[in-house]
Amino acid sequence: MHPGADSMCSRLQIPQWCAEFCLSAQYQHGVVVCSQIQRRQAVDLALRVADEMDVNIGHEIGYSIPLETCCSNDTILRYCTDDVLLREMMSDPMLEHYGVVVIDQAHERTVSTDVLLGLLREVLLQRPELRVVVLSAPPASDTLLTHYGNVPRLHLDAPCAGEVIHSSSSSAESFYSALRLALEVHRSREPGDVAVFLASEQEVLCACNILTKEASRMSASLGELIAVPLCPGYSGMCPPITESPQTSRRVFVSCSQSEDLFWPVDTVTFVIDTGVEKRLVYSPRVRASSEVIRPISKCQAEIRKRLTGSTGKCFCLYPEDVQLPAEIPPRILESNITSTALYLKRMETAGIGHCDFISRPDPEGLMQALEELDYLAALDNDGNLSEMGIIMSELPLDPQMAKALLASCEFDCASEMLTIAAMLTAPSCFIEPPVGMATEVMRCHMKFQHPEGDHFTLINIYNTFKRSQKEPCERRSSSHECSGEERECVKRLCVSRVPQIARDVDGSGNYFMLLNKHVAQVHRLSGYGAKAHKLGLPEWVLFHEYNLSDNNCIRTVTQISPQAFLQMAPQYFFCNLPPSESKEILQHILDSDGTGNARTKPQAAAPETKTETAEAESHDRCVIQ
Repeated sequence: MHPGADSMCSRLQIPQWCAEFCLSAQYQHGVVVCSQIQRRQAVDLALRVADEMDVNIGHEIGYSIPLETCCSNDTILRYCTDDVLLREMMSDPMLEHYGVVVIDQAHERTVSTDVLLGLLREVLLQRPELRVVVLSAPPASDTLLTHYGNVPRLHLDAPCAGEVIHSSSSSAESFYSALRLALEVHRSREPGDVAVFLASEQEVLCACNILTKEASRMSASLGELIAVPLCPGYSGMCPPITESPQTSRRVFVSCSQSEDLFWPVDTVTFVIDTGVEKRLVYSPRVRASSEVIRPISKCQAEIRKRLTGSTGKCFCLYPEDVQLPAEIPPRILESNITSTALYLKRMETAGIGHCDFISRPDPEGLMQALEELDYLAALDNDGNLSEMGIIMSELPLDPQMAKALLASCEFDCASEMLTIAAMLTAPSCFIEPPVGMATEVMRCHMKFQHPEGDHFTLINIYNTFKRSQKEPCERRSSSHECSGEERECVKRLCVSRVPQIARDVDGSGNYFMLLNKHVAQVHRLSGYGAKAHKLGLPEWVLFHEYNLSDNNCIRTVTQISPQAFLQMAPQYFFCNLPPSESKEILQHILDSDGTGNARTKPQAAAPETKTETAEAESHDRCVIQ
């Protein structure tokens, strides 16, 4: 255990010491692996350590992140993301290849980190020669010590923080207060860069636009002001954070889980901390996430204060006597754990039948996760993984998407389903438009929109991107690549997951979701949202994502007929839908006739014929599911 303040020493030197330890034992028990919560850090740290040790990256020092591996048989120290290490345990449950496992940033309490810590405790009982080093910042280290019991504890004294200035009162306008303070620091001409911590990534991008606009109006004698977004999910272009121009000042705009990204920066003299964060909290009852704004933890506050060193200033935009939570709340209590449940079921098959969680998942969330796996036919009658579930666990996808992708082979539309899965798994291809260009960007979006829905729009975008690598930009086309039969197959495959279907109850875009009985609107970036004023909205839609915080919007929407839904949805899923007017409409369609013509009144039929038809429908739905 190494509970101490986050510092470059713990990130760089300790893994190297562990490599020397393995070298002294002639690698009898294996090499060293160091897990990170973000792929960018895994790559940057590997490059830095390789440079310090004067070796080639990819040989003695390497890294493994999703979709990219830079290692060889000679690698003795490997940096990787914690989810990559978890997937490696599926084929090597005892981690026989490693003699030392370093878990970095354990205080962040991500889902993957908590699962990894729980499984490693079981591995240590069977491999006493294995060494596990957990790097954490206090006070989260006390919780970890309690979990692991009587283990050695090493403490690294953190550097003293500089001058800390608290606000006299909390302000709801901390966003604008932080930006005004950053501009005042620049006008003061005091040397040093500035780090600003805001609540969310959306605020980070908005703040960068505002700072860039304000900097253009300032006097040239003050020097250049460069706004640098620094957050885990940001994929845009920004100047390298290790290069500091002599005639300019950088303002690093960041948010939660980004404190560890500042390890290569030693020029920060001012820190402006709003003291709040915006986190997505998943609700099993609603089956959706909502944004919650709440104070940061003492752990995060202390890390931010020490970024300035002993000579800088930290401006905390909250009172000194405010009560901050001691630790960062565990993500496993606030996330959809369906993928985690599938992974743990797979680990039982691999030989590890127990995961000793630091914080046990919510029972309601765990029951919902097992229910979804049952809907997807990933579990057998005994609650163990079925053959389908074992194959699904091999794919690095959400279980619902993995099931739809595997089923696409039967319908001969695997290419289209694979494209949709890739586009929905990757970061959004729709970026926030620059200031003043929203209309032009929306006009460009319209060129790719497909008349049958957003799922096919994603296929158009991907196919156009592939063609653009071979053809000039002027000849790019957004022609429809899918045939009518393929489009129908893709729609049905999307329904074969846990179906997320909604109905326009009043003809004005208020969609009632049958699964949770909430009402939402179509997102503005949807093709239906853009053309609603001209063509109207479909009555029944299938959607991929619903977020309570995004103005109660459903995203990635595609039109679907109720007959297709009834044909593809599992019968027991339809029966378990909560009662509503929309469910009664579906029930009427189901009871009308075998073809599902809702507008035709049911005709009298012999009891035997009606029974045979109902049995045939039920049998067809079970076979497809």
